Amino acid sequence: MEQFFLQLTNGLAVGGIYALIALGYTMVYGVLKLINFAHSDLFTLGAYLGLTLLTSMALTDRVGPFWGTLILAVMVMSLIALVGALLDRVAYRPLRQSPRLSAVVSALGASIFLQNTVMLIYGARFQVYPQDILPSTAIRVLGLDIPLVRVLVLCTSILMMLALYFFIQRTRIGTAIRAAAIDQGAARLMGIDVNRVILMVFLVGPALGGVAGLMVGLYYGQINFTMGWGYGLKAFTAAILGGIGNIPGAMVGGILLGIIEAMGAAYLSIAWKDAIAFCVLILILIFRPTGLLGERVAEKV
Repeated sequence: MEQFFLQLTNGLAVGGIYALIALGYTMVYGVLKLINFAHSDLFTLGAYLGLTLLTSMALTDRVGPFWGTLILAVMVMSLIALVGALLDRVAYRPLRQSPRLSAVVSALGASIFLQNTVMLIYGARFQVYPQDILPSTAIRVLGLDIPLVRVLVLCTSILMMLALYFFIQRTRIGTAIRAAAIDQGAARLMGIDVNRVILMVFLVGPALGGVAGLMVGLYYGQINFTMGWGYGLKAFTAAILGGIGNIPGAMVGGILLGIIEAMGAAYLSIAWKDAIAFCVLILILIFRPTGLLGERVAEKV
């Protein structure tokens, strides 16, 4: 039973990271009906920028671990958001009226470009995060010693997902995003600047992916320029699991996938972890192609 709850907390933490990445996929798909393949590489870029800022500015030494990590996360989110906006302006906006296949090819090209840019700048070897950034202590919950970093990752993921949900559901720009996701033509007739809405999507989605990359670096301690491929596939699986284009679905799908992976690695074999995740994807596509929460038009973004 103790192992079960420990694996559950691990699955929740990893699932929160998957959910943050999946939200970027599902937001872009909801508005543009496009799978942004470059999103996973923005996640990787966020991890590397976090490492660069962490080592060059020594924020945690100047203002302490908590405030240093918080400022670092805000900086990473801001920089990756700008890269995401630039990506939209260069790779997607010129193809807005072109066939959808053109945008897909452009997304694949952007993904390859970003991945190789990271490799050329930082090298092909694994990069290691400093080990003393987050406390290595454990907290006792219900008689179990749970690593504090795991709790912090989970709480941060949940807070950011709740903030995004509030932003989409309770703000004017969020209402505009939901309107553009339903019908861009009707949204334009209602006076909504669709290009501005799309720009906002490419700011928010990559920002969440960038902070997820930072969290992976802090949680696991090392990063690699190819890690976006694996995490991107898992996040895409999570988005489909919950219902592609559905924001609550991406959150639920990410959490569920993280738990399924953790339990499979603990009770079957860690070598089967990825296979289990994709078996779940295949089953979902066969028996419920729209995902667990479906693609409810009024709520998808």
